[in-house]
Amino acid sequence: MTPGESVDLLVDMLEIESFSGREAALARFLSGRMARAGLTATVDAAGNAVGSRQGDGKARYDVVLLGHMDTVPGWIPVRREGDLLHGRGAVDAKGPLAAFVAATATAELPPGVRVTVVGAVEEESASSRGARHFAEYMRPDACIIGEPSGWDSITLGYKGRLLADYRVERASSHSAGPDASVAEHAVEWWNGVRAHADAFNAGRGRVFDQLQCSLRDVRTSSDGRTDLALATVGFRLPPGFDIESLENAVSELAHAGSVRFRAAERAISSDRTTPLARPFLGAIRRAGGNPRFKTKTGTSDMNVVGPRWRCPIVAYGPGDSRLDHTPEEHISIAEYLSAVDVLRDVLAALPAHAADERTSL
Repeated sequence: MTPGESVDLLVDMLEIESFSGREAALARFLSGRMARAGLTATVDAAGNAVGSRQGDGKARYDVVLLGHMDTVPGWIPVRREGDLLHGRGAVDAKGPLAAFVAATATAELPPGVRVTVVGAVEEESASSRGARHFAEYMRPDACIIGEPSGWDSITLGYKGRLLADYRVERASSHSAGPDASVAEHAVEWWNGVRAHADAFNAGRGRVFDQLQCSLRDVRTSSDGRTDLALATVGFRLPPGFDIESLENAVSELAHAGSVRFRAAERAISSDRTTPLARPFLGAIRRAGGNPRFKTKTGTSDMNVVGPRWRCPIVAYGPGDSRLDHTPEEHISIAEYLSAVDVLRDVLAALPAHAADERTSL
């Protein structure tokens, strides 16, 4: 796959709408394109596009490159402006996934090394259905998650997540009456939640170590008999955080209503000395970069498969994560091609740096 063909692959992927839960068309396309590039490819039972290629001899070292095909809603017309390629998913995360495919198709894989590329479904839905399905029947020796880190950076960790849905309802009453409205109850609950997070964060200067919370949605309705208020708060959880204690505290703050929790994921973090990080450092330097390590305040499929697989794991991919989910989402073509070069180099070097035992996460 030439650089031009690598760019064409990404352009074609961007042209296929794949909002979360609607990835089937892209899965079919990607499976076919991987097969054309020399990978053994299929669409699995969950709808993931899966392709693999291995070096000579019997497979004895498995590497999984796990990206995701789905995007958030909000179509962005695909267009190229000089070095910049615009389109929904250019950064999050079709760019990293396309780089995985291009690198796997062209890397000089050592004997016994098998690389499996996965374009997973529903990563953006907080269900991570594709990653959960694939994690059940694969146990790799190393894993790279396809998320934007910048071509010269490696992501070592992601914060955890918890979503809390608040509900309060009461018999309708006149707005001039003495009782608090359902909207006021929802606001009171949110203010209590935010105060709880502020108290936890006192003295914790690094954002990665803080409990972050955001009011994602609040709405009210009435049918003339019952007034209803619904609110959703998203939490970003630091490493080692006690999720059960948070759930108890948030529930206790809901004096007039009730709270339902969902989409819980614990934070995950790899060490800078992980065997998987070392080949990245060398590859980035050889490509002319100054490698850096990052941690992210969001979550990814790394939170899902990392604790299950317990293998060396990092996240890597081209793109500026500040453009995730924005109407300005675009990627530098030069950066994308640099990431392909880095990944190709890493795949060729991985066995020399392989750990004899799985890491403890």
